[in-house]
Amino acid sequence: MTKIPLILTLLLAAAGHAQAQDAKATPYPAMAPIEQYRIANRDDEIALARSSAPPSISADAEVLVLGNHGYDTAVKGKNGFVCIVERSWANGFDDAEFWNPKVRAPNCFNAAAHAVVSQYLKRTEWALAGVSKNEMITRTKAALADKTFVAPDPGAMCYMMSPQGHLSDRDSHWMPHVMIYVPRAKASLWGANSAGSPIIAFEGDELDPVTVYLIPVRRWSDGSPAPDHHG
Repeated sequence: MTKIPLILTLLLAAAGHAQAQDAKATPYPAMAPIEQYRIANRDDEIALARSSAPPSISADAEVLVLGNHGYDTAVKGKNGFVCIVERSWANGFDDAEFWNPKVRAPNCFNAAAHAVVSQYLKRTEWALAGVSKNEMITRTKAALADKTFVAPDPGAMCYMMSPQGHLSDRDSHWMPHVMIYVPRAKASLWGANSAGSPIIAFEGDELDPVTVYLIPVRRWSDGSPAPDHHG
């Protein structure tokens, strides 16, 4: 009789260990309550969005803030740029932090990046409506197939120079950089990801047929120097 509780104890311990390992491997397995993705003060979100680019650009940019069903226009722009604080679902569908409610990624896109912005806005609408990740994937495939989602225009780019924000648990706010978007291409087209190259690239896949070239810069948007980055 004394063996049964011991066996149960061992099984429960093993199950608990497996659950702990799963939680560690997938820290954000599902969407958190929507309130955790919001920024309580609207002015704080506007300021964070504007911190993505130098004031000479962001001061006259359109600013979007997260609303109940998607992003709302908080400030009308004058120069064609759009500043926005992206949330975690901007990441790839296979990213372990896809549902990380702590992510706050300030971006300032130029007009040529309209296709990039519009796809993110649509995904945001899906997320706030409670659409599952699997259903988002299905909808993304359909939108690419019927050309609802299209490639970025030539010259599409974005500033990510905020000294604030939280891009991921891995990198925090990483380092200031600008991003160039092109239809899916090899990183080697720009010599990116090569030894000694200052350019980093993420090649797209079937769900995001866009290659993003990242070019680190020396200063944050407020003019303060960025620390050296070695990996």
